[in-house]
Amino acid sequence: MFGFFESEETKRLKSHITNLGALAKIDGHLDPTEMNYIVSIGQKHGMKADEVRHLVANVANIEPQLPANDSERFDQIYDLVEMMLADGIVDENEMDFCINMAARLGFKKTIVGVLVRKISMGVKDGLSRANIKRDAQSFLNY
Repeated sequence: MFGFFESEETKRLKSHITNLGALAKIDGHLDPTEMNYIVSIGQKHGMKADEVRHLVANVANIEPQLPANDSERFDQIYDLVEMMLADGIVDENEMDFCINMAARLGFKKTIVGVLVRKISMGVKDGLSRANIKRDAQSFLNY
């Protein structure tokens, strides 16, 4: 109802939360680990847990907002990949969703698969977000 008065940053955060929710639901169910991860992302940015849950429950009703810069784009795709890995099962549909989202976020189509896999392997190997981002910059050229 008050969406008209929301800042662009708030709109982008809500879009990011809904993207995470869509990924979580792509395998047909919303794992509690995935929901907790989405809630933690929202809370990290000042949202209440109930707000996050409401957004996830209504993912089809929110218009996506693209990130403002390459760093935000990377952070969003990183969160999506981390979300994909949250339940310990990497479904092919989840991987495809992450790759498609990377392209929709503005990454070059020629590198989105490599980017998603590079983030995935870095997370599995226990590397920090900053290290993975730094490694990715070499082939992202941003």
